[in-house]
Amino acid sequence: MRTQQTRTLLFHLLRLVWLGCALALGACNLGVARDTAPPTLVPRASATPQPTLGFSGGDTIGGAPAVAPANINTPIVDPAREVASLLAQVEVDRMMAHIEALQNMFTRHVNSSQNAPDKGIGAATRYLEAQFKQLQQTSGGRLYTFTQEFDLTYNGITTKQYNVVAVIQGFEAGAGAVVVGAHYDSVGGGDISSPTVYAPGANDNGTGVAAVLELARILSTRQHRSSIMLVLFSAEEVGRRGSRAFAQYLVNQNVDVIGMVNIDTIGNANDRSGRIIDNELRLFSDGPNETSKSRHLARTAEFISFTHGIEMKLTVQDAIDRENRYGDHFSFSEVGYPAIRFINALEEKANADSSDTIEFIEPSYLRKATQAILLVVAAMAEGPRPPRNVSLRDKADGSSTLVWEPVPDATGYIVALRFPNSLRYDQQIEWTSNSIDWDGFKRYAGIAIAAKGPTGIVGPLSQEYKVR
Repeated sequence: MRTQQTRTLLFHLLRLVWLGCALALGACNLGVARDTAPPTLVPRASATPQPTLGFSGGDTIGGAPAVAPANINTPIVDPAREVASLLAQVEVDRMMAHIEALQNMFTRHVNSSQNAPDKGIGAATRYLEAQFKQLQQTSGGRLYTFTQEFDLTYNGITTKQYNVVAVIQGFEAGAGAVVVGAHYDSVGGGDISSPTVYAPGANDNGTGVAAVLELARILSTRQHRSSIMLVLFSAEEVGRRGSRAFAQYLVNQNVDVIGMVNIDTIGNANDRSGRIIDNELRLFSDGPNETSKSRHLARTAEFISFTHGIEMKLTVQDAIDRENRYGDHFSFSEVGYPAIRFINALEEKANADSSDTIEFIEPSYLRKATQAILLVVAAMAEGPRPPRNVSLRDKADGSSTLVWEPVPDATGYIVALRFPNSLRYDQQIEWTSNSIDWDGFKRYAGIAIAAKGPTGIVGPLSQEYKVR
């Protein structure tokens, strides 16, 4: 299996070989004309590697050696440095302080106290409101906050519940909105009906809440094309009533949601048997695999993390959630919005476990998980808009031309290629123009394209073009 660094080194070595031929001979006869050179495919690293078309030594593309395209430009900035600067802003100590504050409320059950100063669901709501209001005051007008009230009857008790919302307004008309959510209610004692048992909910879902607060803090210091709506939901544990209410609110307001990101339980790197996976997050989304908008969003998130070379690996699951479980992303998929869930690779505590306390949270894992989600959200919201009108046109010689509308501020493009039934994009091509001639496209089931911006951030993928 090749690492991303190895692939990058090989890419530049091949490019130097090509340039050396050109300088020595005026032209390097590699069996193809310079302007129509076939693309160099970068194989994706995976547990079961796909065929290495670009660097296998003996493979050829379109009947010619797979050489680096001559028209790849040097990036305007160092994308690795830009991404590192963004991710370095995540402060895990601040996040742990939020988790501890929520845990100290004893329970955040929907039927717990609304009025106690430091205990129960009411105290949690007021704490989160205060956090968002503080960000509103320091955001320079970029962020504003409000609460959404909804009625809940659970276990014979009727209450007022509140979703706590922060909105960072985007600057580009028609760029839609990214919704980022996490639930803040908790249950404990193995009994979701009891409002009096200890329900610290540190990982489920203090970690998700802390991540949303941290994303709000960081993202409110920047401008984004798309609006970002950060929502802390009540009543997830009793039928995701809060997220249902908010999803319906967005439908009623005719909000163009380009994707919903649900952050739920991201702080444990090990399970009950002692296994450890500290560099991986699972991504759940609604199927079917070949046609679902939510599954395409999950693939887009994995593509963004891989392309930017971050430490945390995102693994797309072939399910909307674990068996017989649910999350707030369901509520958005149900009304037609693309939605995904981030969760630990492993699970240490059972649902409604009163021992779900802060000492079981791994801060380093939580930080890496939050950084991965931050990158996905930032790329979706501020990266260049995805290319439109992708099409594949057959040519008389048996090859095809992949073409798409150019993106005005793009400095380049990445074409992602997916094999049949694959959960992720298996190979990719970096390119600068908006068309490619090649005879290899029909090996794949789907093609999607992302644009790279002047800061080095690669934006979301286009809708997938179905090859076959």
